[in-house]
Amino acid sequence: METAARPQATPARTGPAVVRARPSAARGRSAAAVVAVLVVAAGALLAGPAAVADQPREDQYWLEDYGITEAWTVSRGEGVKVAVIDTGIDSSHPDLTGNVVDGMDASGSGAPDGSEPIGALPEHGTLVATMLAGHGNNKTAIAKAKAEAEKQKTAYEQARKTAEEDGATPPPEPDPIEIPEPAPGPDGIIGVAPEADLLTASLWLGSENPSGVTVEQQIPRAVRWAVDQGAQVINLSLGSTSTSWPQSWDDAFRYAEEQDVVVVAAAGNRSGGMMQVGAPATIPGVLTVAGVNRAGEASWDASTRGITIGVAAPADPLVGGLPGGGYASWSGSSGAAPLVSGVAALIRSAHPELSAADVVNRILETADDAGASGFDNLYGYGILDADEALTADIPSVEQNPLGSISEWIRVHRRADADPSPDTAGAVEGPEPTSEPVAAVGPVLPEPPGTVIAPVVVVGFGVLALGVMVAGGVHYARARRAVRGAQNADRALIEGRWTVGRDGHDPFDELPERG
Repeated sequence: METAARPQATPARTGPAVVRARPSAARGRSAAAVVAVLVVAAGALLAGPAAVADQPREDQYWLEDYGITEAWTVSRGEGVKVAVIDTGIDSSHPDLTGNVVDGMDASGSGAPDGSEPIGALPEHGTLVATMLAGHGNNKTAIAKAKAEAEKQKTAYEQARKTAEEDGATPPPEPDPIEIPEPAPGPDGIIGVAPEADLLTASLWLGSENPSGVTVEQQIPRAVRWAVDQGAQVINLSLGSTSTSWPQSWDDAFRYAEEQDVVVVAAAGNRSGGMMQVGAPATIPGVLTVAGVNRAGEASWDASTRGITIGVAAPADPLVGGLPGGGYASWSGSSGAAPLVSGVAALIRSAHPELSAADVVNRILETADDAGASGFDNLYGYGILDADEALTADIPSVEQNPLGSISEWIRVHRRADADPSPDTAGAVEGPEPTSEPVAAVGPVLPEPPGTVIAPVVVVGFGVLALGVMVAGGVHYARARRAVRGAQNADRALIEGRWTVGRDGHDPFDELPERG
Protein backbone atom coordinates (compact mmCIF):
# COMPACT_ATOMS: atom_id res chain seq x y z
CA MET A 1 0.00 0.00 0.00
CA GLU A 2 1.07 3.56 -0.57
CA THR A 3 2.64 5.46 2.28
CA ALA A 4 1.78 9.06 3.00
CA ALA A 5 3.55 12.31 3.63
CA ARG A 6 2.05 15.24 5.45
CA PRO A 7 1.24 17.97 2.91
CA GLN A 8 3.76 20.75 2.56
CA ALA A 9 2.80 23.75 4.65
CA THR A 10 2.59 27.25 3.22
CA PRO A 11 1.58 29.65 6.00
CA ALA A 12 0.42 33.03 4.76
CA ARG A 13 1.71 36.44 5.82
CA THR A 14 1.00 39.93 4.60
CA GLY A 15 3.71 41.51 2.49
CA PRO A 16 6.19 39.39 0.56
CA ALA A 17 5.16 35.77 0.27
CA VAL A 18 6.85 33.46 2.72
CA VAL A 19 6.80 29.76 1.92
CA ARG A 20 8.40 27.39 4.37
CA ALA A 21 8.46 24.02 2.68
CA ARG A 22 7.95 21.08 4.98
CA PRO A 23 10.19 18.17 3.96
CA SER A 24 8.31 15.49 2.09
CA ALA A 25 8.72 12.01 3.47
CA ALA A 26 6.90 8.70 3.39
CA ARG A 27 5.34 7.25 6.48
CA GLY A 28 5.96 3.52 6.50
CA ARG A 29 3.64 1.68 8.84
CA SER A 30 3.20 -1.95 9.76
CA ALA A 31 0.67 -3.90 11.73
CA ALA A 32 3.31 -4.61 14.34
CA ALA A 33 4.01 -0.89 14.70
CA VAL A 34 0.53 -0.44 16.10
CA VAL A 35 1.64 -2.46 19.12
CA ALA A 36 3.39 0.53 20.68
CA VAL A 37 3.79 2.25 23.97
CA LEU A 38 1.35 5.15 24.28
CA VAL A 39 2.74 7.41 26.92
CA VAL A 40 1.96 10.57 28.78
CA ALA A 41 4.51 13.00 27.37
CA ALA A 42 5.20 14.03 30.92
CA GLY A 43 8.05 15.52 32.90
CA ALA A 44 9.46 14.48 36.24
CA LEU A 45 7.93 15.88 39.37
CA LEU A 46 10.48 17.37 41.70
CA ALA A 47 10.53 15.70 45.07
CA GLY A 48 9.36 17.71 48.04
CA PRO A 49 7.13 20.77 48.31
CA ALA A 50 10.15 22.99 48.82
CA ALA A 51 10.94 22.54 45.14
CA VAL A 52 8.53 25.33 44.31
CA ALA A 53 7.96 27.00 47.68
CA ASP A 54 4.82 29.14 48.00
CA GLN A 55 5.25 31.41 44.99
CA PRO A 56 5.26 29.28 41.83
CA ARG A 57 4.19 32.37 39.86
CA GLU A 58 7.77 33.61 40.15
CA ASP A 59 8.96 30.59 38.17
CA GLN A 60 6.60 31.16 35.24
CA TYR A 61 9.18 32.89 33.08
CA TRP A 62 7.25 32.05 29.90
CA LEU A 63 4.51 34.54 30.71
CA GLU A 64 6.84 37.47 30.00
CA ASP A 65 9.39 35.84 27.71
CA TYR A 66 6.88 34.43 25.21
CA GLY A 67 4.51 37.37 24.83
CA ILE A 68 1.70 35.96 26.95
CA THR A 69 1.29 38.93 29.28
CA GLU A 70 1.12 41.25 26.24
CA ALA A 71 -1.47 38.97 24.65
CA TRP A 72 -3.65 39.32 27.75
CA THR A 73 -4.30 42.95 26.85
CA VAL A 74 -6.34 41.55 23.95
CA SER A 75 -7.72 38.26 25.28
CA ARG A 76 -7.66 35.97 28.30
CA GLY A 77 -9.59 33.14 26.68
CA GLU A 78 -13.10 34.09 27.78
CA GLY A 79 -15.89 32.09 26.18
CA VAL A 80 -13.68 29.32 24.77
CA LYS A 81 -13.89 25.67 25.83
CA VAL A 82 -10.64 23.72 25.91
CA ALA A 83 -10.69 19.95 26.46
CA VAL A 84 -7.82 18.39 28.38
CA ILE A 85 -7.74 14.69 27.51
CA ASP A 86 -5.40 13.37 30.15
CA THR A 87 -5.29 11.59 33.52
CA GLY A 88 -8.11 13.62 35.05
CA ILE A 89 -8.15 17.09 36.59
CA ASP A 90 -8.49 17.90 40.27
CA SER A 91 -11.10 20.63 39.80
CA SER A 92 -10.86 21.54 43.50
CA HIS A 93 -7.33 22.88 43.08
CA PRO A 94 -7.42 26.54 44.21
CA ASP A 95 -6.01 27.65 40.86
CA LEU A 96 -8.80 25.89 38.93
CA THR A 97 -11.95 26.53 40.99
CA GLY A 98 -14.81 27.32 38.64
CA ASN A 99 -12.76 26.71 35.49
CA VAL A 100 -13.67 23.06 34.93
CA VAL A 101 -17.21 23.21 33.56
CA ASP A 102 -17.79 19.61 32.50
CA GLY A 103 -16.09 16.26 32.43
CA MET A 104 -16.25 12.54 31.72
CA ASP A 105 -14.21 9.42 32.24
CA ALA A 106 -13.22 7.53 29.09
CA SER A 107 -11.40 4.77 30.96
CA GLY A 108 -14.24 3.21 32.94
CA SER A 109 -12.02 3.38 36.02
CA GLY A 110 -12.28 7.00 37.13
CA ALA A 111 -14.92 9.37 38.45
CA PRO A 112 -17.80 9.87 35.99
CA ASP A 113 -17.03 13.60 35.78
CA GLY A 114 -13.31 13.12 35.08
CA SER A 115 -12.30 14.90 38.29
CA GLU A 116 -10.44 11.95 39.82
CA PRO A 117 -6.74 11.81 38.91
CA ILE A 118 -6.10 8.23 37.77
CA GLY A 119 -3.46 5.98 36.25
CA ALA A 120 0.24 5.61 36.91
CA LEU A 121 0.86 9.36 36.93
CA PRO A 122 -2.42 10.84 38.20
CA GLU A 123 -0.85 14.26 38.79
CA HIS A 124 -0.29 14.82 35.09
CA GLY A 125 -3.72 16.11 34.10
CA THR A 126 -3.77 18.73 36.86
CA LEU A 127 -0.26 19.89 35.96
CA VAL A 128 -1.35 20.37 32.35
CA ALA A 129 -4.64 22.05 33.24
CA THR A 130 -3.11 24.63 35.58
CA MET A 131 -0.56 25.65 32.97
CA LEU A 132 -3.28 25.97 30.35
CA ALA A 133 -6.07 27.73 32.25
CA GLY A 134 -5.14 28.20 35.90
CA HIS A 135 -6.38 31.51 37.30
CA GLY A 136 -4.16 31.70 40.38
CA ASN A 137 -5.59 32.12 43.87
CA ASN A 138 -5.83 34.57 46.75
CA LYS A 139 -4.40 32.38 49.51
CA THR A 140 -2.11 35.15 50.74
CA ALA A 141 -5.00 37.59 51.11
CA ILE A 142 -7.05 34.95 52.91
CA ALA A 143 -4.18 34.09 55.25
CA LYS A 144 -3.54 37.76 55.98
CA ALA A 145 -7.19 38.43 56.76
CA LYS A 146 -7.35 35.39 59.03
CA ALA A 147 -4.22 36.52 60.85
CA GLU A 148 -5.65 40.01 61.30
CA ALA A 149 -8.93 38.56 62.56
CA GLU A 150 -7.09 36.39 65.07
CA LYS A 151 -4.99 39.34 66.19
CA GLN A 152 -8.12 41.47 66.63
CA LYS A 153 -9.85 38.71 68.57
CA THR A 154 -6.86 38.31 70.92
CA ALA A 155 -6.62 42.09 71.47
CA TYR A 156 -10.34 42.40 72.20
CA GLU A 157 -10.36 39.49 74.63
CA GLN A 158 -7.37 40.98 76.46
CA ALA A 159 -9.03 44.43 76.61
CA ARG A 160 -12.27 42.93 77.92
CA LYS A 161 -10.41 40.92 80.56
CA THR A 162 -8.50 43.99 81.71
CA ALA A 163 -11.71 46.04 81.92
CA GLU A 164 -13.41 43.35 84.00
CA GLU A 165 -10.45 43.20 86.37
CA ASP A 166 -10.53 46.99 86.77
CA GLY A 167 -14.29 47.07 87.18
CA ALA A 168 -14.61 49.18 84.05
CA THR A 169 -17.10 48.91 81.25
CA PRO A 170 -15.88 46.38 78.66
CA PRO A 171 -15.03 47.92 75.28
CA PRO A 172 -17.48 47.42 72.42
CA GLU A 173 -16.82 44.37 70.27
CA PRO A 174 -15.14 45.45 67.02
CA ASP A 175 -16.61 44.80 63.62
CA PRO A 176 -15.42 41.42 62.35
CA ILE A 177 -12.70 41.38 59.73
CA GLU A 178 -14.06 39.94 56.51
CA ILE A 179 -12.30 36.82 55.30
CA PRO A 180 -12.20 36.72 51.47
CA GLU A 181 -13.72 33.75 49.69
CA PRO A 182 -11.32 31.66 47.59
CA ALA A 183 -10.96 33.39 44.22
CA PRO A 184 -8.50 34.06 41.41
CA GLY A 185 -5.55 36.07 42.59
CA PRO A 186 -1.82 36.77 42.44
CA ASP A 187 -0.75 33.54 44.10
CA GLY A 188 -0.30 30.10 42.56
CA ILE A 189 -0.23 29.27 38.87
CA ILE A 190 -1.83 31.37 36.17
CA GLY A 191 -2.39 29.66 32.86
CA VAL A 192 -2.07 31.05 29.37
CA ALA A 193 -5.87 31.30 29.04
CA PRO A 194 -7.05 31.92 32.63
CA GLU A 195 -10.62 32.77 31.61
CA ALA A 196 -11.15 29.77 29.33
CA ASP A 197 -13.52 26.98 30.36
CA LEU A 198 -11.98 23.54 30.79
CA LEU A 199 -13.44 20.18 29.87
CA THR A 200 -11.77 17.11 31.36
CA ALA A 201 -11.80 13.62 29.88
CA SER A 202 -9.87 11.21 32.07
CA LEU A 203 -7.81 8.35 30.63
CA TRP A 204 -6.07 5.47 32.36
CA LEU A 205 -2.41 5.73 31.33
CA GLY A 206 0.79 4.05 32.42
CA SER A 207 -0.41 0.68 33.67
CA GLU A 208 -3.09 -1.94 33.06
CA ASN A 209 -6.54 -0.37 33.16
CA PRO A 210 -8.59 -2.11 35.86
CA SER A 211 -11.75 -1.78 33.77
CA GLY A 212 -10.11 -3.31 30.70
CA VAL A 213 -11.00 -0.41 28.39
CA THR A 214 -8.24 -0.21 25.77
CA VAL A 215 -6.45 2.76 24.30
CA GLU A 216 -8.19 2.13 21.01
CA GLN A 217 -11.45 2.79 22.84
CA GLN A 218 -10.43 5.51 25.30
CA ILE A 219 -8.89 8.02 22.91
CA PRO A 220 -11.69 8.22 20.31
CA ARG A 221 -14.34 8.15 23.05
CA ALA A 222 -12.71 11.16 24.73
CA VAL A 223 -12.17 13.10 21.49
CA ARG A 224 -15.76 12.63 20.35
CA TRP A 225 -17.13 13.61 23.74
CA ALA A 226 -15.00 16.76 23.79
CA VAL A 227 -16.22 17.80 20.36
CA ASP A 228 -19.84 17.14 21.32
CA GLN A 229 -19.44 19.34 24.41
CA GLY A 230 -18.36 22.26 22.27
CA ALA A 231 -14.60 22.13 22.68
CA GLN A 232 -12.88 24.57 20.34
CA VAL A 233 -9.41 23.36 21.33
CA ILE A 234 -8.34 19.86 22.40
CA ASN A 235 -5.07 19.30 24.26
CA LEU A 236 -3.38 15.88 24.08
CA SER A 237 -0.24 15.83 26.20
CA LEU A 238 0.48 12.21 25.32
CA GLY A 239 2.47 10.40 22.71
CA SER A 240 3.71 7.01 21.61
CA THR A 241 6.78 5.29 20.25
CA SER A 242 4.99 4.51 17.00
CA THR A 243 4.23 6.89 14.16
CA SER A 244 1.13 4.80 13.35
CA TRP A 245 -2.23 5.08 15.05
CA PRO A 246 -5.11 2.60 15.28
CA GLN A 247 -7.77 2.91 12.61
CA SER A 248 -10.25 3.23 15.48
CA TRP A 249 -8.93 6.78 15.97
CA ASP A 250 -9.60 7.89 12.39
CA ASP A 251 -13.24 8.82 12.71
CA ALA A 252 -12.81 10.69 15.99
CA PHE A 253 -10.02 12.92 14.67
CA ARG A 254 -11.88 13.41 11.41
CA TYR A 255 -14.95 14.40 13.46
CA ALA A 256 -12.88 17.01 15.32
CA GLU A 257 -11.58 18.34 12.01
CA GLU A 258 -15.05 18.51 10.51
CA GLN A 259 -16.31 20.41 13.56
CA ASP A 260 -13.50 22.96 13.23
CA VAL A 261 -11.61 22.03 16.40
CA VAL A 262 -7.93 22.86 16.93
CA VAL A 263 -6.15 19.71 18.13
CA VAL A 264 -2.79 20.16 19.87
CA ALA A 265 -0.46 17.29 20.82
CA ALA A 266 2.90 16.98 22.56
CA ALA A 267 5.83 15.81 20.44
CA GLY A 268 7.27 13.51 23.13
CA ASN A 269 10.48 13.29 25.16
CA ARG A 270 13.72 11.50 24.31
CA SER A 271 14.26 10.70 27.98
CA GLY A 272 11.09 8.61 27.77
CA GLY A 273 12.38 6.60 24.82
CA MET A 274 10.80 8.68 22.06
CA MET A 275 13.61 9.36 19.64
CA GLN A 276 11.06 10.60 17.12
CA VAL A 277 7.57 12.07 17.15
CA GLY A 278 4.87 9.43 17.63
CA ALA A 279 1.09 9.25 17.33
CA PRO A 280 -1.18 11.12 17.92
CA ALA A 281 1.26 13.90 17.03
CA THR A 282 1.74 12.34 13.58
CA ILE A 283 -1.93 12.60 12.63
CA PRO A 284 -2.43 15.11 9.78
CA GLY A 285 -3.90 18.40 10.93
CA VAL A 286 -2.73 18.03 14.53
CA LEU A 287 -0.57 20.89 15.81
CA THR A 288 2.49 19.14 17.25
CA VAL A 289 4.48 20.96 19.94
CA ALA A 290 8.18 20.41 20.64
CA GLY A 291 10.00 21.65 23.73
CA VAL A 292 12.75 24.19 24.37
CA ASN A 293 14.78 24.92 27.48
CA ARG A 294 15.11 28.21 29.37
CA ALA A 295 17.66 29.43 26.83
CA GLY A 296 15.22 28.85 23.97
CA GLU A 297 17.17 25.88 22.60
CA ALA A 298 15.69 22.52 21.66
CA SER A 299 15.60 20.44 24.82
CA TRP A 300 17.46 17.16 24.70
CA ASP A 301 15.43 15.36 27.37
CA ALA A 302 12.10 17.19 27.22
CA SER A 303 11.48 17.04 23.48
CA THR A 304 12.19 15.01 20.36
CA ARG A 305 12.32 15.61 16.62
CA GLY A 306 10.27 14.89 13.53
CA ILE A 307 8.84 16.47 10.41
CA THR A 308 5.37 16.76 11.92
CA ILE A 309 6.47 19.30 14.55
CA GLY A 310 4.64 22.57 14.05
CA VAL A 311 5.97 24.86 16.77
CA ALA A 312 8.18 24.78 19.87
CA ALA A 313 7.39 26.14 23.34
CA PRO A 314 8.93 26.06 26.84
CA ALA A 315 9.32 22.53 28.22
CA ASP A 316 12.23 22.67 30.67
CA PRO A 317 11.97 23.82 33.41
CA LEU A 318 8.26 24.13 34.15
CA VAL A 319 6.04 24.52 37.20
CA GLY A 320 2.43 23.41 37.61
CA GLY A 321 -0.30 22.51 40.08
CA LEU A 322 -0.74 19.15 41.78
CA PRO A 323 -3.92 17.42 42.94
CA GLY A 324 -4.70 18.52 46.47
CA GLY A 325 -3.56 22.09 45.94
CA GLY A 326 0.22 21.77 45.82
CA TYR A 327 2.78 22.60 43.14
CA ALA A 328 5.76 20.92 41.51
CA SER A 329 8.55 21.70 39.11
CA TRP A 330 8.63 19.38 36.12
CA SER A 331 9.68 19.19 32.49
CA GLY A 332 8.49 17.70 29.22
CA SER A 333 6.75 18.50 25.97
CA SER A 334 3.58 17.68 27.92
CA GLY A 335 3.92 21.12 29.44
CA ALA A 336 4.77 22.82 26.16
CA ALA A 337 1.53 21.61 24.56
CA PRO A 338 -0.89 23.35 26.97
CA LEU A 339 0.98 26.62 26.48
CA VAL A 340 0.21 26.40 22.76
CA SER A 341 -3.35 25.22 23.44
CA GLY A 342 -3.76 28.25 25.66
CA VAL A 343 -2.62 30.57 22.87
CA ALA A 344 -5.08 28.87 20.52
CA ALA A 345 -7.81 29.63 23.06
CA LEU A 346 -6.74 33.29 23.24
CA ILE A 347 -6.97 33.54 19.45
CA ARG A 348 -10.37 31.84 19.30
CA SER A 349 -11.68 34.18 22.01
CA ALA A 350 -10.38 37.35 20.37
CA HIS A 351 -11.17 36.26 16.79
CA PRO A 352 -14.21 33.94 16.90
CA GLU A 353 -14.61 34.31 13.15
CA LEU A 354 -11.36 32.46 12.44
CA SER A 355 -11.38 28.80 11.45
CA ALA A 356 -9.25 26.17 13.15
CA ALA A 357 -6.99 26.24 10.08
CA ASP A 358 -6.51 29.98 10.51
CA VAL A 359 -5.71 29.59 14.21
CA VAL A 360 -3.06 26.96 13.47
CA ASN A 361 -1.67 29.05 10.63
CA ARG A 362 -1.34 32.15 12.83
CA ILE A 363 0.63 30.22 15.43
CA LEU A 364 2.99 28.79 12.79
CA GLU A 365 3.38 31.95 10.79
CA THR A 366 4.18 34.19 13.76
CA ALA A 367 6.60 31.77 15.42
CA ASP A 368 10.17 33.06 15.83
CA ASP A 369 12.40 31.15 13.45
CA ALA A 370 14.94 28.94 15.22
CA GLY A 371 17.46 26.32 14.23
CA ALA A 372 17.89 25.88 10.50
CA SER A 373 16.32 28.65 8.46
CA GLY A 374 12.63 28.04 7.84
CA PHE A 375 11.19 24.71 8.88
CA ASP A 376 13.35 22.16 10.69
CA ASN A 377 12.64 18.96 12.56
CA LEU A 378 13.49 20.31 16.02
CA TYR A 379 11.51 23.56 16.19
CA GLY A 380 9.04 23.11 13.35
CA TYR A 381 8.28 26.62 12.08
CA GLY A 382 9.84 28.24 15.11
CA ILE A 383 9.28 29.17 18.74
CA LEU A 384 5.92 30.34 20.03
CA ASP A 385 5.20 34.09 20.13
CA ALA A 386 1.82 34.48 21.84
CA ASP A 387 1.38 38.22 21.30
CA GLU A 388 2.20 38.06 17.59
CA ALA A 389 -0.04 35.04 17.11
CA LEU A 390 -2.90 37.07 18.55
CA THR A 391 -2.28 40.47 16.98
CA ALA A 392 -0.33 40.09 13.73
CA ASP A 393 -2.02 40.80 10.40
CA ILE A 394 -2.17 37.31 8.88
CA PRO A 395 -4.30 36.53 5.81
CA SER A 396 -6.88 33.79 6.08
CA VAL A 397 -6.12 30.33 4.69
CA GLU A 398 -8.47 27.78 3.18
CA GLN A 399 -6.73 24.68 4.51
CA ASN A 400 -4.84 23.66 7.62
CA PRO A 401 -1.15 24.04 6.72
CA LEU A 402 -0.45 20.84 8.67
CA GLY A 403 -2.70 18.71 6.49
CA SER A 404 -6.08 17.01 6.73
CA ILE A 405 -6.93 13.70 8.38
CA SER A 406 -10.04 13.49 6.21
CA GLU A 407 -7.97 13.67 3.04
CA TRP A 408 -5.41 11.24 4.44
CA ILE A 409 -8.14 8.71 5.19
CA ARG A 410 -9.61 9.12 1.71
CA VAL A 411 -6.28 8.45 0.05
CA HIS A 412 -4.61 5.92 2.32
CA ARG A 413 -7.19 3.73 4.05
CA ARG A 414 -8.20 0.73 1.96
CA ALA A 415 -11.94 0.25 1.75
CA ASP A 416 -11.55 -3.49 2.08
CA ALA A 417 -9.01 -3.41 4.94
CA ASP A 418 -9.57 -5.90 7.74
CA PRO A 419 -10.75 -3.79 10.71
CA SER A 420 -9.73 -6.33 13.30
CA PRO A 421 -8.65 -4.82 16.68
CA ASP A 422 -5.13 -6.16 16.37
CA THR A 423 -4.24 -4.71 13.00
CA ALA A 424 -6.89 -2.15 12.14
CA GLY A 425 -5.49 0.93 10.51
CA ALA A 426 -1.92 -0.25 10.05
CA VAL A 427 -0.47 0.78 6.73
CA GLU A 428 1.82 -1.78 5.21
CA GLY A 429 5.46 -1.02 5.68
CA PRO A 430 8.74 -2.51 6.93
CA GLU A 431 8.47 -4.80 9.92
CA PRO A 432 10.20 -3.34 12.99
CA THR A 433 13.28 -5.27 14.02
CA SER A 434 13.30 -4.36 17.70
CA GLU A 435 10.94 -4.50 20.62
CA PRO A 436 8.94 -1.41 21.57
CA VAL A 437 10.65 0.86 24.07
CA ALA A 438 9.05 0.57 27.49
CA ALA A 439 8.05 3.75 29.23
CA VAL A 440 9.63 4.81 32.49
CA GLY A 441 7.19 4.48 35.35
CA PRO A 442 6.62 7.11 38.03
CA VAL A 443 7.47 6.67 41.69
CA LEU A 444 6.78 8.67 44.79
CA PRO A 445 9.33 11.41 45.58
CA GLU A 446 12.67 9.99 46.64
CA PRO A 447 15.85 11.63 47.93
CA PRO A 448 17.96 13.49 45.36
CA GLY A 449 19.82 11.16 43.05
CA THR A 450 17.25 8.38 43.12
CA VAL A 451 16.76 6.69 39.76
CA ILE A 452 13.23 5.86 38.67
CA ALA A 453 12.91 2.18 37.93
CA PRO A 454 11.71 1.27 34.44
CA VAL A 455 8.39 -0.48 34.10
CA VAL A 456 7.56 -2.60 31.06
CA VAL A 457 4.04 -1.90 29.86
CA VAL A 458 4.10 -3.33 26.36
CA GLY A 459 1.20 -5.61 25.45
CA PHE A 460 0.29 -7.55 22.34
CA GLY A 461 -2.60 -6.92 20.01
CA VAL A 462 -3.45 -3.61 21.66
CA LEU A 463 -1.85 -0.22 22.04
CA ALA A 464 -0.36 -0.47 25.53
CA LEU A 465 -0.19 2.58 27.77
CA GLY A 466 2.69 3.85 29.80
CA VAL A 467 4.04 6.95 31.50
CA MET A 468 7.11 8.71 30.17
CA VAL A 469 9.21 10.78 32.53
CA ALA A 470 11.58 13.56 31.53
CA GLY A 471 14.61 14.50 33.57
CA GLY A 472 14.34 16.81 36.56
CA VAL A 473 16.52 18.24 39.31
CA HIS A 474 15.33 15.85 42.02
CA TYR A 475 14.83 12.86 39.79
CA ALA A 476 17.88 11.38 38.16
CA ARG A 477 17.32 10.68 34.48
CA ALA A 478 16.33 7.07 33.92
CA ARG A 479 17.25 6.07 30.40
CA ARG A 480 16.71 2.86 28.55
CA ALA A 481 19.00 1.59 25.82
CA VAL A 482 17.34 1.94 22.45
CA ARG A 483 18.46 -0.28 19.60
CA GLY A 484 19.19 1.44 16.32
CA ALA A 485 16.56 -0.61 14.53
CA GLN A 486 13.85 0.87 16.80
CA ASN A 487 13.37 3.66 14.26
CA ALA A 488 11.56 1.51 11.69
CA ASP A 489 9.66 4.58 10.52
CA ARG A 490 12.86 6.47 9.77
CA ALA A 491 11.19 8.67 7.17
CA LEU A 492 9.77 10.79 9.97
CA ILE A 493 13.13 11.61 11.49
CA GLU A 494 15.46 11.93 8.52
CA GLY A 495 17.18 15.26 8.31
CA ARG A 496 20.19 17.07 9.69
CA TRP A 497 20.52 17.15 13.48
CA THR A 498 21.22 20.72 14.47
CA VAL A 499 21.12 20.83 18.28
CA GLY A 500 22.59 18.45 20.80
CA ARG A 501 24.46 18.29 24.06
CA ASP A 502 27.75 20.00 23.28
CA GLY A 503 27.49 18.98 19.65
CA HIS A 504 26.58 15.42 20.59
CA ASP A 505 24.90 13.34 17.90
CA PRO A 506 22.17 11.25 19.57
CA PHE A 507 22.70 8.38 17.16
CA ASP A 508 26.22 7.88 18.50
CA GLU A 509 24.58 6.08 21.44
CA LEU A 510 22.72 3.60 19.26
CA PRO A 511 24.35 0.31 18.26
CA GLU A 512 24.90 -0.45 14.63
CA ARG A 513 22.64 -2.94 12.87
CA GLY A 514 24.00 -6.44 12.84
